[in-house]
Amino acid sequence: MSQDPPRHVRDVMTRPVVSVHPDASLVEAAQLMRAQDIGEVLVADGGKLLGVLTDRDITLRAVAEGVDPLAVTCHAVCTADPVTIGPDEEVAEAAALMRRHAVRRLPVVEAGRPLGVISLGDVTEPP
Repeated sequence: MSQDPPRHVRDVMTRPVVSVHPDASLVEAAQLMRAQDIGEVLVADGGKLLGVLTDRDITLRAVAEGVDPLAVTCHAVCTADPVTIGPDEEVAEAAALMRRHAVRRLPVVEAGRPLGVISLGDVTEPP
């Protein structure tokens, strides 16, 4: 019985990258999430990943604190310097990183540039 070759992140990640400028308001980010039917956007400037902003970040770090979502920037609320993975890493490594850091999604980055996102659903789907 032959074993399947390892799957790589680039083969299962979601593209294209959905990102916002660091100075975008939380309302802009939330509207983009709704339009794209996603729970996370990457915060990037000039093609460089600065952070990750999730719907949960908006809820807990902004709305629950009573801040004006039109006045606060995405960069102020996002998770800066997120855990990332490279496109040529194996899917099993992505799963291990998600487990270790208790996250459901990882930005896929190459040379500092975001290429896509790999989610928990991507790593658990059969090949």
